Amino acid sequence: MTSSLEGLNRRPDLVGSSKGAKSQQTPRPAPTKLFLPPNIAFYVCFASHLLAALYAPIQDCDETFNYWEPLHYLNHGYGLQTWEYSPEFSIRSWAYIGLHALPAKVAGLFGRSKMFEFYALRIVLAFTCAATEVRLYSAISRVVNPRVGVIYLMIVAFTPGFFYASSAFLPSSFAMYTAALGLTSFMDWHGSSKTATGITWFGVGALLGWPFSGALIVPFVVEEWLMAVVGQTDLLETFSRYLYGGVRCLIVLVLQICVDTFFYHKIAVVPWRIVAYNVFSGKDRGPDIFGTEPWNYYLRNLLLNFNMWFILAGISGPLVLFQSIVLGQYPTKQTLLRTLTFLSPFYLWLAIFTVQPHKEERFMFPAYPFLALNAAIAFHSLLTWIGSTDSFIFGKIPAKLKLAAILPIALLAINVGLLRIVGTVTAYRAPLQIYDTLNASNLTRVDNIVCFGKDWYRFPSSHFLPDNIHAKFIKSEFDGLLPGEFHEGKTGFGLFPGTWLIPPGMNDRNEEDPGKYVDVQHCTFLVDSYMPGMEATKHEPLYILDKDHWDKISCVPFLDASRTGTLARTIWIPDLPFLPPRYRRHWGEHCLLRQRKV
Repeated sequence: MTSSLEGLNRRPDLVGSSKGAKSQQTPRPAPTKLFLPPNIAFYVCFASHLLAALYAPIQDCDETFNYWEPLHYLNHGYGLQTWEYSPEFSIRSWAYIGLHALPAKVAGLFGRSKMFEFYALRIVLAFTCAATEVRLYSAISRVVNPRVGVIYLMIVAFTPGFFYASSAFLPSSFAMYTAALGLTSFMDWHGSSKTATGITWFGVGALLGWPFSGALIVPFVVEEWLMAVVGQTDLLETFSRYLYGGVRCLIVLVLQICVDTFFYHKIAVVPWRIVAYNVFSGKDRGPDIFGTEPWNYYLRNLLLNFNMWFILAGISGPLVLFQSIVLGQYPTKQTLLRTLTFLSPFYLWLAIFTVQPHKEERFMFPAYPFLALNAAIAFHSLLTWIGSTDSFIFGKIPAKLKLAAILPIALLAINVGLLRIVGTVTAYRAPLQIYDTLNASNLTRVDNIVCFGKDWYRFPSSHFLPDNIHAKFIKSEFDGLLPGEFHEGKTGFGLFPGTWLIPPGMNDRNEEDPGKYVDVQHCTFLVDSYMPGMEATKHEPLYILDKDHWDKISCVPFLDASRTGTLARTIWIPDLPFLPPRYRRHWGEHCLLRQRKV
């Protein structure tokens, strides 16, 4: 193993041109032996994400209404439309939807239901996520340390955060995939500099996915230009690499603008429109009108989804500095500057989004690969320090005793993560299950509709409804703006008229539009939830208990969070009768109802 100072000289452009005689005489480093072969690593990651694709509930209604519903419109001609897709605002990219609509359409050719398309696309996303993770795992093992690589693999395969993000149809998940590939490119300089490739991946994630994810590239840009300015690399060559990567990103942007212009029937630079609305929209607009959270929201959320690994990610920078400067131990193969560069994006991302009042769990997805890398380096650093025989504190402790103390901690972190995954799936999967009866029976006709009241945000997507059965909304206590419907005109409007015709009743201030509601008397079916002790309100009657007007078609248990204690909401706890009530999970039901007069 080379020293940390020698790690800088591994970069090809620091030892001369590949065409020079000196470069030809430079010996190639011996290949690093990975703890797990890439194919086995892929199977582990894909198995984990496949389970997420098949069983994970939809965590965010944005995923349904801003992505699954537009995709349903492209492939089936109808669906629910949010204000973001109105040509008046056009802050969502049809290029991103189209990129996913194609594999979903192909899957539909082999399946008998729209639900098959839903799960098939999720599986494609799980496969893609696993592939990007294995690329990064291989780079980490070669460039940083093989043990860091296998710890990283353990984190991405067994933590709730990656379980939820891996197969989610969200731009932030897409940006997570491209961020992993971008990090791989900037990290792995074996053979030649891959700066242009890294810029391209971060650029694709920012343009087609989420523009703010481009912030993750900043530490790598600073490092490369700093090295160029101080003479460690050729300034002109550095400029040419960034120019090449920038041109690639420009080509992607032009293609995206062409696609979005085709659908919106006007020139739409969607990445800029997203930034403009979220940053420069002014009073009574912008993300804050959809809710704000306290400053520690992400600290609590990441602790839930990563437990010990988030704590390690947080202390990774100070730990590496202490170990390198005070103890004289270099935990990675790279220089201290390079190691800190790898650690910096997670801190930068967490700082940027912590100061934003509007916070959502999915906003952290692009930084998950960096969180896992930080945590893996920190854990490896601790193992190196504890395992050192020269350590004043740990040097006298027998190796077997150290292992006996550390192994249970790692196993506990994995098991807590798995218990949270099982707890979430068993508690909140009902909205993906109640429609099975509707699809398997002959209960529906073409003119039937399925209505949603207070459970509007739990609707998984029109993929779960039979063909030509529409979802509608009835009035509930919610007083914000609900989605409308894409225009379904077929004659005289050309292709996809719903993407360019301006729908009525849309606004960017989250103001309620009464035109989005239908009278409950027109509902053939109704989705509703009931928790024991729940009281009826003016706009939210207890439909499930109204047996004179509604029949239960399908009901599935749903966790009653208001009556369930913190521990039982956090992780899976078996429903054993001898457990005290405060440690048990309490249940309501999520039901599909049919109006009796029909």
